[in-house]
Amino acid sequence: MAVRVEEVPLVSLTELVNGWGTAPRRESGEDGEPWPEPTELAGRLGVPARIDDALTAKALVRVADRLHEVFAAPDAAECARLVTELLRESGVRPVLDAEGGLPRPAWAVEEGRRAVIAAAAVTLWHFLGDHGFDRIGVCTGRRCADVYVDVSPGGRRRFCSVTCQNRARVAAFRSRRAADGQPKS
Repeated sequence: MAVRVEEVPLVSLTELVNGWGTAPRRESGEDGEPWPEPTELAGRLGVPARIDDALTAKALVRVADRLHEVFAAPDAAECARLVTELLRESGVRPVLDAEGGLPRPAWAVEEGRRAVIAAAAVTLWHFLGDHGFDRIGVCTGRRCADVYVDVSPGGRRRFCSVTCQNRARVAAFRSRRAADGQPKS
């Protein structure tokens, strides 16, 4: 039976990658910490209750690592190739849904275990098609490999959070002071 796939809220998509991805957990020193609770994530990812048993730690790590590759792509061509590959591998397809009496476009997969990667791929396909490759990335902060989605008007985001941005500013300030021969404060 086909499983309907919804687009994932962008914040939930980054939570998935940053909370379950191998690189973000390793860089932040959290690779030995317990995993986040999968059932909490399932609700935010729009996964139907009948397939949330597919959300094992191993499956979520695999999905998060595949998505991290998209955010870390060096250019638009590679990013497009990776998203297209995820769409193809997940088997997601457009369908016309008649729920509620009115037809509306939707997405579906045949295998429930592919719903999360399909939903993430559809979300990225739509977002990148509307906003471009430069609106996603991996944090440029030291010891951070978290991903971000830039929805700001200026489109200049390079850090996953204000915390990483502030750490970089403080480090740059201290570096300038040291170069000028001033004591650290």
